[in-house]
Amino acid sequence: MTTDNTHNSPANDKQLRDEMVRHLIETGAARSPRVVDAFRKVPRHLVAPGVEMAKSYDAEAALITKTDDTGVDISSVSAPRIQAVQIEQADVQPGMNVLEIGSGGVNAAYLAELVGDHGRVVTVDIDPDVTRRAKDFLKEMGYRNVTVLTADGGSGAVDFQPFDRIIVTVQAADIPTAWVHQLNTGGRLVVPLRMRGMTRTIAFVRDDHRLISDGFELCGFVPMQGSGENRMHVAVIHDAEGEEIGLRLDGHPQPDTKALAAALAMPRQAAWSGVMLAGDESNEHLDLWLTTALDNLPLMAAKPAARRRGLVASASPLGIPTLVDGDSFAYRTVRRTADPDRFELGAIGHGPGGREVTERLVAEIQTWNREHRGDRAHIEVYPAGTPDDQLPAGRVIDRLHSRVTISWP
Repeated sequence: MTTDNTHNSPANDKQLRDEMVRHLIETGAARSPRVVDAFRKVPRHLVAPGVEMAKSYDAEAALITKTDDTGVDISSVSAPRIQAVQIEQADVQPGMNVLEIGSGGVNAAYLAELVGDHGRVVTVDIDPDVTRRAKDFLKEMGYRNVTVLTADGGSGAVDFQPFDRIIVTVQAADIPTAWVHQLNTGGRLVVPLRMRGMTRTIAFVRDDHRLISDGFELCGFVPMQGSGENRMHVAVIHDAEGEEIGLRLDGHPQPDTKALAAALAMPRQAAWSGVMLAGDESNEHLDLWLTTALDNLPLMAAKPAARRRGLVASASPLGIPTLVDGDSFAYRTVRRTADPDRFELGAIGHGPGGREVTERLVAEIQTWNREHRGDRAHIEVYPAGTPDDQLPAGRVIDRLHSRVTISWP
């Protein structure tokens, strides 16, 4: 749909797009020829003025376009790899009616390429600065099958329903009823759903009143604003400037931060599981099992300097599952083995009960390895108020509008 005379791009933008697409194919993010073609066509650097062109085509780089008064990122253009993953999850076909929640322009352009002239894309964002930028970009590119709305995405777009696909490009902690009601039966909702701290982009299929998962992947997104806003809180247990350590709470009880700060100063209690991970093997399925099996499991976030000083043995920008029990805690970690491509999973604990919580965490790592290592969790979403006896067995996460269940074979 885009043509050479619709924009004045530098001569090397095509080369950068080709390099980006090559990475998307190699990582498996873009698999279908139609998705690959869409990513080859859209000049995404035009939506990010002032950003170095090469960065706008970095497959792993999100472009932050706005932060709030506290410094939290609230608007971005998602990394190409994440956009490709979500679009593949959605399985968008020509002629479909697609709703995008969380705008920006680039993703809507990809979707417009996929639905074609006989389809329609509606893209919604609560921020008028974002929708203005999206409108300008889409108009410049010549897309006539995209409608841009400035509205609260939690309400969907009732005037344009029903939708065959809904793609959410902001982190959501809940599934509003409007998204389910405006989705055709058998339609797909792709949403970065935060479950007990960690966010995964999940493809759901509507089956009457419930949603059933059909694949997911760990990811990071800016938080939703408006009626669906539900941010996590951080309980700081070490506040030295530049080496802060905190626990990200997502419905978890408020911990005794003074007791945990004192525990952090106590000697480590380490235990090892005998369970190995390959060097390129992700922790995401293990961490989802830990989320399912253990109750008080917030995420520990630590500045890199805290790790360099030896205050913690592990650090991750997404956070590390941490079992908290009163005045003690333990977090998942790994250590090198004699095989340079194998790492052993274990746990490190602190506090008067550090040994006990460490062993509990290791026991669940071993259970995952023994009973579920080859399995994938099954995630379903039911309306709030659904009785317990109508839910699958497993972990239940209650939100305002929904009950999310995580179960395992």
